[in-house]
Amino acid sequence: MNACNILWIDDEVDSLTSHIFFLEKKGFSLDTVTNGYDAIDMVQNNNYDIIFLDENMPGLTGLDTLSKLKEFTTSPVIMITKSEQEQIMEEAIGAKISDYLIKPVNPHQILLTIKKNLEFSKLINNKINSDYQREFSSIGAMINDINSFSDWVNIYKKIVYWELELDSLEENNMLEILLNQKKEANTTFFKYVKKNYSDLINNPKENEITISKDLFKSYVFPKISSDSSTFLLLIDNLRFDQWKVIQPLLDSYFEIKEDVYCSILPTATQYSRNSIFSGLSPLEMKRKLPQFWLDDVDEGGKNLHEKSFLLHQLRELRCSEDISFNKVFNLEHGKKMVGRINEFLQKPLNVIIYNFVDILSHAKTEMKMIKELANDEKSYRDLTLTWFKNSPLFELLKQLSASDVNIVITSDHGTINVAEPSKLVGEKSISSNLRYKTGRKIKFEQKDVFYVEDPENVSLPKTNVSSSYVFAAPNKYFVYPNNYNHYAHHYINTYQHGGISMEEMLIPVISLKSKI
Repeated sequence: MNACNILWIDDEVDSLTSHIFFLEKKGFSLDTVTNGYDAIDMVQNNNYDIIFLDENMPGLTGLDTLSKLKEFTTSPVIMITKSEQEQIMEEAIGAKISDYLIKPVNPHQILLTIKKNLEFSKLINNKINSDYQREFSSIGAMINDINSFSDWVNIYKKIVYWELELDSLEENNMLEILLNQKKEANTTFFKYVKKNYSDLINNPKENEITISKDLFKSYVFPKISSDSSTFLLLIDNLRFDQWKVIQPLLDSYFEIKEDVYCSILPTATQYSRNSIFSGLSPLEMKRKLPQFWLDDVDEGGKNLHEKSFLLHQLRELRCSEDISFNKVFNLEHGKKMVGRINEFLQKPLNVIIYNFVDILSHAKTEMKMIKELANDEKSYRDLTLTWFKNSPLFELLKQLSASDVNIVITSDHGTINVAEPSKLVGEKSISSNLRYKTGRKIKFEQKDVFYVEDPENVSLPKTNVSSSYVFAAPNKYFVYPNNYNHYAHHYINTYQHGGISMEEMLIPVISLKSKI
């Protein structure tokens, strides 16, 4: 351990001679003072790595000194006290002491405390990096031995867990290896979906998965009753890793049940969200409810009839249509949702769609500032956490935790950071999304796509008789040959959705129940 500077504050400093001698022999540099006033002067004029503070001192007490010290230093402060009196410890902990020791203390206790507080992050770094090293082979074996869709859910959860763990470290030596393993997993996932998608989408029960059209009746409908309100909070573009960074904020308020469902293709709002609300596949929506469905080539908003789709599903399920349905696009609208809680509690079902994460992902494409703030996955997650922590949605959830309500949080699809352009040619009328295309006469790089020649085989509608679909592999985005370099550069390292990846298709569905 490198030498460090220690300040020891104790009115009986003469009794610490043996401790001081022991620590100096270990290479530490010590300054001692006998009162809080001198301690404050010392901290203002010197840099200390750690401070030991006696709680019971005449004049300026230990707690008063601690409060003053915190104005001038962020160094860890170790409180030394004669008793564990509850009030004193609560005040000390509230003032953010790093640790405390009970008198009498021996030199070895002091040394251990120094190591624990100054080398804590290093110890954590070493432990997490070594733990992932041991897990690396296990994850690799899982990727190569897929037997079911649930295996993919388990792999993705493991990868997200380790990505968040390694991201939290100052020295994340293994993060690049983890990201390469994630890329390998996504490549294998893409091949799995290409081979099995038709079976997965047409036989979800046999494959033991929930797909978009079954989400509502599997997770929300069973909770609806006249005795309590149910809330479906759909956060557009929310990925599983983003959910995991906001989850700790909710742990103290709710009992949390976490699951993952599979978004249909295309992983785009028009298809996946409309499927959630209608309880139908896109092909079924076009056939059964043509008045609400628009193809990619049609003019007009593609998500203007979500409430109508939901009311149709409620009628099919013979469920009350007495619902509230709201979309939140900005802060002021979000605040209005909080103000309407009493109104919502009178309804058996309340649906609120939050578009912030979707806006954030699209802003990264167009706004230089957002590109710089969210220049990698960690910063993208951090922005999501900052938004949620200060959002009316969090306030709404905290207030709902005081009532006996059912809450389901989910998303319609995820998003992926794209890095590799893929050339594609087609008629002018083909769809504009960067991660999927539908239309006629589409030419593409075979290795980069999942090609669906007959859309009806996977429950997708045709724009015309010869329409087909192509879905981009992970990290890929489609660029036309015309002005190729310009658009390839413009969209690289942006968040897109519509194609195939674990991030876009494996979506969190979270059930919350108040702890009251």
